[in-house]
Amino acid sequence: MKQYYSILIVLAFLVGACSNSTQKTTAPVVDENPLAWSDDAVMYEVNVRQFTSEGTFNAFATHLPRLKELGVEILWFMPIHPIGKENRKGTLGSYYSIQDYKAVNPEFGTFEDFKSLVKQAHEMGFKVLIDCVANHTSWDNVWMSEHKDWYTLDSLGNVLPPNPDWSDVADLNYDNQEMRAAMIDAMEYWVAEADIDGYRCDYAGGVPTDFWEEARASLDEIKPVFMLAEDQDHLDLLNMAFDCNYGWTMHHYMNEIYCGEKSVDDIKSYFAQVDSTYPFGTYPLQFTSNHDENSWNGTAYERLGDAVKTFAVLSFTIPGMPLVYSGQEAGLNKRLEFFEKDEIDWNRDPSMTELYKQLIDLKQENPALWNGEAGGEIEFLETSAPEKLLAFTREKEGNSVLVVMNLSAEPLAGTIESEAGVYSSYFTRGEITLDANANFTLDPWDYKILVKN
Repeated sequence: MKQYYSILIVLAFLVGACSNSTQKTTAPVVDENPLAWSDDAVMYEVNVRQFTSEGTFNAFATHLPRLKELGVEILWFMPIHPIGKENRKGTLGSYYSIQDYKAVNPEFGTFEDFKSLVKQAHEMGFKVLIDCVANHTSWDNVWMSEHKDWYTLDSLGNVLPPNPDWSDVADLNYDNQEMRAAMIDAMEYWVAEADIDGYRCDYAGGVPTDFWEEARASLDEIKPVFMLAEDQDHLDLLNMAFDCNYGWTMHHYMNEIYCGEKSVDDIKSYFAQVDSTYPFGTYPLQFTSNHDENSWNGTAYERLGDAVKTFAVLSFTIPGMPLVYSGQEAGLNKRLEFFEKDEIDWNRDPSMTELYKQLIDLKQENPALWNGEAGGEIEFLETSAPEKLLAFTREKEGNSVLVVMNLSAEPLAGTIESEAGVYSSYFTRGEITLDANANFTLDPWDYKILVKN
């Protein structure tokens, strides 16, 4: 959306140029990028149900000082709305089976509790996103009884689910303009009344792009919002509606590299595709876990084994916004139940807390690693072991970060064609002098981050 704000600047200039030349006028000041707060931000996904024993907004609020110390800046809350009871899965149901888009799940607290949480988060410097589930509702959603035509119907007039596996939800019909207007009204409600800063949009590719574009324009009239699409395949979503989408491919490559099924070349190909297809200023969300991956495909430890830290480092240094899922900073090593209460153990592995704090500091201290156009492009370096030895630099405004990784389970000695000079080793804080052909000896899944200013 940065293109949109650049256009506003040009229009403001033209209006000033066309005014009466005999009068002195002051051109309106237009903020070139009202979402500049996202430039160096790290996103944190909040699973309210599992975060505390109480599972409430008020209980979560006690963690805000800890998360502030960790350094995350964007809090994304999984759906906060009442969960449908009809065709419910499990005891508590899926967050993504929405009963009322303008209400709060009573398990979590009240609307005033949530509004207070947002206010407190803002006072501490956080931005707040909530999940928007626009593709489907619960079967007992408040719309169902009065607006059956807002749903996808079969030839007999029966409401259909989006697919047979999603039996607890009913598919919405985006050919219906009244339903579209009601959905936008609901999205506007949380921005206007609770002062949220944007949305993570579930299954964004299942909703027409023109709806998202209309919704984004309406929301931006209230305040500039940040929009994340849970989608990778529909890049037109990034033209006018969304700032960021999911880096599913990179996530899967990390899993597959650990299993020996992919290599450094696949990472290079992925970023070549991103560079050539993503609209200017947009970027992917990079992650080693999220609620779907954790619950359905395994913990980061199941999928990445003894390379968990390696791929966490990679997710923070490649282009894109990093995501930390609830509990990852404590070494979350169990699949959280999706439809039941299953509290996170916050005392498992303090070393992960320190690692994530270091990575967040690294990102925020080095403009080369910032998000989108605010950061530097990735440049891959030639190495003597191209399948296993990953080396790349990112540079911005005189700041350069060099990342070297052994993406294999075997010790590795090799050379990289680097820029000669004196670097600071980020994790050890010592100085390292590199020649044009620098030698590195790395343990299995070892990594080095070198900074040059």
